[in-house]
Amino acid sequence: MENTSPSLKTTIITYGLILSAISIAFNLMLYFLDMHYQQSQMAGIVGIVIMIGVLLYAFIDHKKQQEGFLSLSETLKIGLGISALAGLIGVVYTFVLTEVLDPGMMEKALDFQLEKMRMDNPELTQEQLDGIRSMQEKFSTPLIRSAFQIIGSLFIGFIISLIGGLIVKKSRPE
Repeated sequence: MENTSPSLKTTIITYGLILSAISIAFNLMLYFLDMHYQQSQMAGIVGIVIMIGVLLYAFIDHKKQQEGFLSLSETLKIGLGISALAGLIGVVYTFVLTEVLDPGMMEKALDFQLEKMRMDNPELTQEQLDGIRSMQEKFSTPLIRSAFQIIGSLFIGFIISLIGGLIVKKSRPE
């Protein structure tokens, strides 16, 4: 088992950095197109597809390194490790984005969401919208955003790792 530990760390670090680089490149593309604050479903789906692709490729690559064998627990370790590393790097990127590149991003995102709510529900009063805004502002602090970002990354990484692990696993013959 000691033989696979360094290989697991190497796989996690390598693919965690790859996932982070691709995700940051995608998010920078959204930033340059001024679409980064809209939080569209399509951007979320593309982010998940990127994560699925990188994690599955990491599982397959690690399986090749292990003579074609890979256990479900190894895929979970790899997937959660990559997700945690990418989540932490993503938190740093988000902090740089919201504090340096576009300090008004959170305000734009709140305004965009409230305008969308107003269009979808014209019966909302200004008082209700103000209440929604104050609630959203409470959940928009850097600490809470970071916690949600890491937890979300780990949750999605776990689901992908579980399903992907069940697909690519191959036990060693005893």
